[in-house]
Amino acid sequence: MKKRKFLAFFLMLVGLVMLLAACGGDSVSDDDGNGNGNGDSDGAESGGVENARIAIGPVGSESNNLSKILFSAYGLEEGDYQAYQEGFGDAADLLQDGNIDISVGILGLPAGSIESLQATTGDVKLLGLSDEAIEELEANTEYKRFTIPSDSYDFLDEDVDTVAAYAILMANTDTVDEDLAYELARIMVEHSDEITHAQGADMTLENALNGAEGLPIHPGAKRYYEEQGLTVDNPVAEVSADASNRKTEFILGTGSQGGTYYPLGGEIANVWNNYLDENFTNMETGASVENLALIGQGEIDLGMTVHVPALAAVNGEADFEGNQIENVAFIGHIYPEVLQIITREATGINSLDELK
Repeated sequence: MKKRKFLAFFLMLVGLVMLLAACGGDSVSDDDGNGNGNGDSDGAESGGVENARIAIGPVGSESNNLSKILFSAYGLEEGDYQAYQEGFGDAADLLQDGNIDISVGILGLPAGSIESLQATTGDVKLLGLSDEAIEELEANTEYKRFTIPSDSYDFLDEDVDTVAAYAILMANTDTVDEDLAYELARIMVEHSDEITHAQGADMTLENALNGAEGLPIHPGAKRYYEEQGLTVDNPVAEVSADASNRKTEFILGTGSQGGTYYPLGGEIANVWNNYLDENFTNMETGASVENLALIGQGEIDLGMTVHVPALAAVNGEADFEGNQIENVAFIGHIYPEVLQIITREATGINSLDELK
């Protein structure tokens, strides 16, 4: 009898040890941040407020550059967080799966990728900036205070304070001649209603010169805008491209597929193709900084960019220090670029202040 009781107790003890071991193994796989978790784990446990995992945008993107300035405004240094240099589409996937905690992007409003993430997870949170951070960004960059209205996304309950700049189109003056630039600008304004992307609505004559201040303008674009009654005070770019030997294939540098540039750039290229004999193809890139560099290298003909790095490129500053881009000219405004910082309710993060 005693032997049977001892055997029963021994078997129960073995079973309990095995159960505890199994539970412990599962917790390790959820915390290692390598994608083995189930995607529903609490981000505060797997990266959390301390050493948070943050997607700051790919190398060569304005999101990447601004993220570093932004975190500096909050007193964060490299090593205080884990930086993931991902495009916004990949970052949204990582956030959805619980493999990062925050994603930073400079996007149109509303951003389709954010709406898609909300539709999938149902717990997206948009983080605002403090007044102090906004003031520091305004003092050290060309970005200005911007308020995201609460009706921009269905998950917002109140307005969100952030900063914004302008997305613009720049052209390679070695390949885009004056007559072609005139047509590109004209079609962007007069046929923007054919663009289904939400940001197409911002491509109006009234907005056409937003973001142009301080930049050389293409003489073809200048001619079109002045014919429409706009006053253009920009310096006029020198153009070496000649309409008599114009090529037939043109490349438009955009951004990552999960951002705004790539899908919107594809639609802009399609509209050009509907009205011009030449063929325009949108190319996925690292966005603003890379597009400007590719124009300087003669690798692409047109590039979408935030106006801030465009100013740096023509002045040989910041990322372009010692490598001024001289063969680039403004074609037109595209839409306001809004800094949007997202997380999920599951992370427990409510403010960037919590990352200190």
